[in-house]
Amino acid sequence: MARKIGFYTVLFYVAYGLFFYWYLFYHSHATLPFEYQDSAADPSTFLNSRELMLTEEYSKIRDFLFFISTPFEGLLYIFILLFGLSKSFQKWGEGSVKYKALQKAIYLFWLNITAFIATFPLSYISYSLAKTYNISTQSFASWMKDELIDFWVNFGFIYITVLVVYWLMNKSEKRWWFYAWLLSIPFTLFITFIQPVVIDPLYSDFTPLKDKELETKILGLAKKSNIPAEHVFEVNMSDKTNALNAYVTGIGSNSRIVLWDTTLTKLKDKEILFVMAHEMAHYVEKHIYIGIALSLVLSFIGLYLIYLVMNIIVAKWGKALKIGKVKEIHSLPLMLALISLLFFLISPITNTISRYEEKRADQYAISLTQDADAGISTFQKLTKSGLSEVNPPLLVKIFRYNHPTMLERITALEEASVLQKNGKK
Repeated sequence: MARKIGFYTVLFYVAYGLFFYWYLFYHSHATLPFEYQDSAADPSTFLNSRELMLTEEYSKIRDFLFFISTPFEGLLYIFILLFGLSKSFQKWGEGSVKYKALQKAIYLFWLNITAFIATFPLSYISYSLAKTYNISTQSFASWMKDELIDFWVNFGFIYITVLVVYWLMNKSEKRWWFYAWLLSIPFTLFITFIQPVVIDPLYSDFTPLKDKELETKILGLAKKSNIPAEHVFEVNMSDKTNALNAYVTGIGSNSRIVLWDTTLTKLKDKEILFVMAHEMAHYVEKHIYIGIALSLVLSFIGLYLIYLVMNIIVAKWGKALKIGKVKEIHSLPLMLALISLLFFLISPITNTISRYEEKRADQYAISLTQDADAGISTFQKLTKSGLSEVNPPLLVKIFRYNHPTMLERITALEEASVLQKNGKK
C-alpha cells in the first residue's frame, strides 16, 4: 500500500507539473487585448523591447516555479511518513532526553531541517532567477542569513503551536481543533501586534523617514484621513532588491506606515504620495482587522477539516503512512501536508478579497490626491522594476495575484484621469 500511495502521489505531481508547464509556456500568450493597445496600460508604451522580452521570460519561469513549489512541500511530508522518517525522528527525541517538551523540540528540529534541505534547491533557484533578471541585488550570504532567520523564527512559532495542539489532542481527541482555534485568536492578535517591532527588524533596518519635507506632506495626507500618524518609516531594501514597495503593518499603537528606500529613490514625491494615500486607505477602511477576522474564520473551518480528514486518513491508510494514532507527534507531517493543501485551495478566495480591498485602496488614493496621473506613472514604474506582467494568465491571477492586475489598475486610473481633467475644464 505504501508503494501504491507513493507511486500515485508522484504520478499526480508529475502530471500537475506538466499541465502548468504547458499552460504557461505554450497555452498562455502575453498579447494585450486590442482595445487596450496603445493605452497607458500597454507595456509597449513604457517598456523597451528588451524589457518586454525579459518580463515575459521572467514571469513564465517565476510562475512555473510557484506552481511546482506549492504542492512540493505537501509531497515531501507524505514521503517523510511513507519512509518512516517521522517515526524515527520521534524515537530520536525520546531516546535523547526524558522531558517530553524537549523530545518534541528534537523531533521538530529533525523534521524542519529535513524539509529545509529538501526545499533548498527550489528556494535557491528562485533566488538565482531574481538575481539573473536583476530583481534581486542581495548577496548569497545575505540571502542565506534571511533563510536561516526564517528557519529559526518558523521553528519557534511551530514549536509553540505543536506543544499546545498535541497537548490538546491528548486531552480531547474530538474537540482539540476547537480549543486550538480559540487559543489562535489571542495568538494571532499578539503576532500581528509585535511583528513591526520584533519580527520585521530581524530582516532589515527600519528608521524614521529622513526626508522631513516629504514626511510633512505624507502626514498632511494622514491628517486629511483622520489617521493619528506621527512618523513614517523607511526600510533599507536596496541591498536586497530593485523592486518597489510600501505597506501598512501592525495594529494599535504598533501600526506602521513603511516605505522601501528603493521607492524613495525611484519615485517622485507626487508618486510617493499616491502610494501613501493607497496605504492609508487600508488603515481607514480597517483592512488589517478584516484580514484578521477572515483568517480566524478560515482557520476555524480549516482546523475542523484537518480534524476530520486526519482521522479518516489514519483510519484508512494509517499503517501505510506509519501513523499509529492522530494524537501522536509523528502524525505532524500529515497535518502539515493538509495545511499546505488547504492554503493552496483557499488562495483563490483570499486573493479575490484582497484584490477587492486593493481596488478600494486605489480608488481612495485617487480621491485623496486628486492625481490619477501620478498613479499611472507609479504603476508603470512598479511594472518595470519588478518585470511584472500587465495581463497575466487567468490561473496565475486566480492563484497568485492578491492585487488587481496592472492592466486593471492602470486602466481604472486612466479613466479617473480623464474624469479629473474634464472636471477641471
